[in-house]
Amino acid sequence: MSSNDTRAIKSVDEAPARAGWSRRVPWRSIAIVVPFLVVFIFLSAFPGANFLTPLNITNVLDRQSGLLVVAAASTLVLIAGGLDLSVGATYMFTAVVCGTLIVKIGGVAGAATGIVVGILVGLLVGLVNGVISTYLKINPLIATLAMSFIILGATKLVSQFGKEGIGQIRVDFDEFRWLATTKPLGISLPIWIAFVVLVVLGILLWRTSFGRYIYAVGGNAEAARLAGIRVNLVRIATFAIAGTAAGLAGVIDLARTPSVPENDSIATTLTFTVLAGIVVGGTSILGGEGAVWRTVLGVLFIAMLYNGFTLLKVDPLFQGIALGVLILIAVGFDAWSRFRRR
Repeated sequence: MSSNDTRAIKSVDEAPARAGWSRRVPWRSIAIVVPFLVVFIFLSAFPGANFLTPLNITNVLDRQSGLLVVAAASTLVLIAGGLDLSVGATYMFTAVVCGTLIVKIGGVAGAATGIVVGILVGLLVGLVNGVISTYLKINPLIATLAMSFIILGATKLVSQFGKEGIGQIRVDFDEFRWLATTKPLGISLPIWIAFVVLVVLGILLWRTSFGRYIYAVGGNAEAARLAGIRVNLVRIATFAIAGTAAGLAGVIDLARTPSVPENDSIATTLTFTVLAGIVVGGTSILGGEGAVWRTVLGVLFIAMLYNGFTLLKVDPLFQGIALGVLILIAVGFDAWSRFRRR
C-alpha cells in the first residue's frame, strides 16, 4: 500500500472523529455566553458609561424582573413545541383585573384579592390556550394570536368597570405598593421573586421527569406518545405555567406604577421582547432544545444593549435595528446547528 493510500485512509478514519468533536461543542451556550460577556466587559470598561454601578445594575434587574419570569416560563412552551403569543395580553389583563379589585374592595383585603385573582386569571388563560392548541388541534400560533385579541378586548371591558370617570385606574395604595418597594437585604422584592421563579423553573426543566417529558414532546411528539408520555397534558401544563407567570409579572409590574397599563402596544412589545430573549438565548423555534438559564442571559443581553444605548446616548432608532439583527442571527444559528447534527 502506498503512502498516499495510507494518508487517505487515515483522513477518512479521522473525519468522523472531527465531526463528533464539533457536535459535542455546546454551540448554543457559546453563542449567548460569549456575546454577553463581550458586551458586558465593553460597557463596564467604557469611560463615562457608568454601567457597572450597583444602582444601574439593580435598576436593570428590577425593571426586567417581570419580563424574566414570563420569558423563563415561555421557554418551556417553546421547548415543548408550542408558541404563546398571548403572554403580553395576559400580562396586561391580569394587571387590570388586579387593579380593579384593589380599587373596588380596598385595603389589605383588596390587595390580597387582587394579587391572588390576578395570578389565577393568568393560569386560566394559559389552560385555555393549552386546550385550544392541543385537543382542538389549532396551530398554537393562530390559537394564541386569536386569544390575545380576545383578552385585549376583555381588558378594556374590565377597565371600564374599574374606572371612575375618564383616565386610568389608579392603584397607588400602600397595602399593594409594598410589593415593589420592599427591599430585603437591599435588593427589591421583584428581583427576589424573579430569582426564585427562575431557579424553580430551571430545576423543573433540568432535573425532573416532567422536564424530560417537555424535551421529548418538543423533540418528537409521536415518539414521546409511543413511549407513554401524555403529550397533550404536557403541552397544556407548559401553557398553564406561562399564563401563571404572565399573571405574576402583571401583578409585580403593576405594584411598580401608580396606574394600570391599558395600551395594546405594551402587550405587543412584551410578547415580542419575550420571544426575542428566548430565541437569542438559543432555544430552538422548532422545539426540543433550550434552557432557562440561556433565556435569562438572552433577556438580560437585550436589556443590557438597550441600557448601554441609553447610557452612551445612542439614537433609540438603532435599538430596534440591533434587536432585529440579533433575532435573525439567532434563528440562522438555530438552523445551522440543526443542519450540523444531520
